[in-house]
Amino acid sequence: MTPTSQPAPSQPQGELFDSLRLELRRGCLVLAVLTQLRDEHYGYTLRKSLVETGLEIEESTLYPLLRRLESQGLLTSQWREEDKRNKRFYRLNAQGEVVLEHLLSEWRGINRAIEQILTRDPNQTTSADRKGE
Repeated sequence: MTPTSQPAPSQPQGELFDSLRLELRRGCLVLAVLTQLRDEHYGYTLRKSLVETGLEIEESTLYPLLRRLESQGLLTSQWREEDKRNKRFYRLNAQGEVVLEHLLSEWRGINRAIEQILTRDPNQTTSADRKGE
């Protein structure tokens, strides 16, 4: 270890990591919520389905996201009584379906590229590396 290097922390902490983690999760949450709303859900069942797949989301994050997606014209909602309680049910509308399909296409492309980057042998040269030669 050189005098300027520091041991890598076992668990990143602090505001920087929290900020980067939040940024990473935001886009993923939008995609997950839109995908789940191909079927009708109210907030509780939507959150439960996301948590069951391993994607934790707080109510304080989910409900503003639902309102924003609805105001952007991607969702429809309807108040109904169920089990003697009024619940707001959300579902992807036609515009939301189109946007979701385009987002999924983008996601798949990004995912393929990131997967290549993450699994690439660091000793292997790429065409970008060879351009600098």
